Amino acid sequence: MPSKSVILTIDQGTTSTRAIVFDETAEPLGSAQKELTQIFPRSGWVEHDPVEIAESAIGVARQALQTANASVDDVAAVGIANQRETTVVWESSTGRPLSNAIVWQDHRTAEICNEISDAGLADDIWSRTGLIVDPYFSATKMRWMLDHLPIPNLQGRAENGDVRFGTVDTWLIDQLSRGERSGRISDAPRYDVPHLTDVTNASRTMLLNIHDLTWDPDLLRIFGIPEAALPTPMPSAGTFTTVHASIFGREIPVTGVAGDQHAALYGQACFTRGDMKCTYGTGAFLLANAGANVDLFTGASGSGEMSTADLDEANAGLLFTLGWQSGGAKTYALEASIFNTGSTTQWLRDGLGILSNAADSSDVAVMLGDNAGVYLVPAFSGLGSPHWDPHARASITGISRGTTRDHIIRAALESTAFQVKEVVDIMDSRLRVSRRGNRRERVIRVDGGQTRNPFLMQFQADLLDRPIEVSAVDETTALGAAFLAGRAAGVWRTERELADLWRCAHRYEPDMSQSERIRLMAGWNEALRRTKTNFRG
Repeated sequence: MPSKSVILTIDQGTTSTRAIVFDETAEPLGSAQKELTQIFPRSGWVEHDPVEIAESAIGVARQALQTANASVDDVAAVGIANQRETTVVWESSTGRPLSNAIVWQDHRTAEICNEISDAGLADDIWSRTGLIVDPYFSATKMRWMLDHLPIPNLQGRAENGDVRFGTVDTWLIDQLSRGERSGRISDAPRYDVPHLTDVTNASRTMLLNIHDLTWDPDLLRIFGIPEAALPTPMPSAGTFTTVHASIFGREIPVTGVAGDQHAALYGQACFTRGDMKCTYGTGAFLLANAGANVDLFTGASGSGEMSTADLDEANAGLLFTLGWQSGGAKTYALEASIFNTGSTTQWLRDGLGILSNAADSSDVAVMLGDNAGVYLVPAFSGLGSPHWDPHARASITGISRGTTRDHIIRAALESTAFQVKEVVDIMDSRLRVSRRGNRRERVIRVDGGQTRNPFLMQFQADLLDRPIEVSAVDETTALGAAFLAGRAAGVWRTERELADLWRCAHRYEPDMSQSERIRLMAGWNEALRRTKTNFRG
């Protein structure tokens, strides 16, 4: 293999950090993974140790190069994909974190969000950011840190640029640029370390104006976040920094950065308006390519000035976000964020103890044959798209004397497909794709851990009445970051080249009657109605 022909990708996720080495044909050559410690200081709070994040990223990257039998001299570039919205604060000079990171799942800022909504600011925020006011996003996490961390004059230090805020991509860029000393991240003062993010991650903070891709002065004022503490937004494909020579033995350019779900959209080669992908992980995240313009977002007038009724019709419980930016070319995306899918199966195993191995759930569901009217709504951390109900809590309905553990297991799997079905129907309406082509031929490309569950994938195809294609490269988040890094580094020159590299591992064809589909969705909708916090019986 010629020198400098592989891409090293770091994929820093919610529950683990992994690294994968890809060759010029997008074939994974080697990988490594390390679990990430989950910290739960209080009910509804979720944190990560930023130092563990950085050191695990470096560790698995080194291991991946070893398993790929690749030399550091073979690496053309580094790509980064990351859990989004999770927020870190650290000292500018030393790179020392000032607290644990607040994870995207964390709900401690619910009251801040309520205050903003009660003040009538939600519609204006949505018109600028494409986001619904929710604890999910980074701005209220930053505000909480400024208000509650036991650090003297933190607000003033942020205004002076003495401390930095960032999502996980920004934190990794800082730490990879800063370098190591004695086997650990260096805390020696440095004042030349870049403070950068990419536009996809920036678009998840609730501070970026999605129209011009700059920090919005009015939003900074609303949340009280000093721009001096924020990173500079950059295109997703381009030169961000170079990894310090102390990390791998030589400097390597970082040329591709994207939030994990945006990277997966790119890795699934969803390059045409209307293309959809769904990543099944801790939650399920469905993104659809919305094209290069903001017509879906601004309304028919394109002015950006929208009435409350226009806003309600436009967002329909979805988010409008950056898909990616390469050079000056922007691609937008519609997104649905479903908070609990894979985590529901983990709860069956670790919380209830009724499932010893997640892989067994498919056989249990198939053998059962029917859910017998049992529905599980997994609102363990509230409901995301399209309901955005942070106070909802999980429920199981339809239990009878004949209900068994197997019914709960099947209901848990089905809950993932029901939630995805809800948002796909809304996306179809927003993209107006139902008016063109054969519905059964509009494929959805999928990836993530739950795609290894045959029952769930078939049930998902049945509910959607369209084929499901499972990517041959399961880690499409990492692949997308590699594609972005490789584009900027000149390994690949066009998106057509990338589309030709995409491969399908398995295709599930729909096989369910319309009447059965309607019956199942009616049961789900009733269970959902009883779960939401506005339910009155």
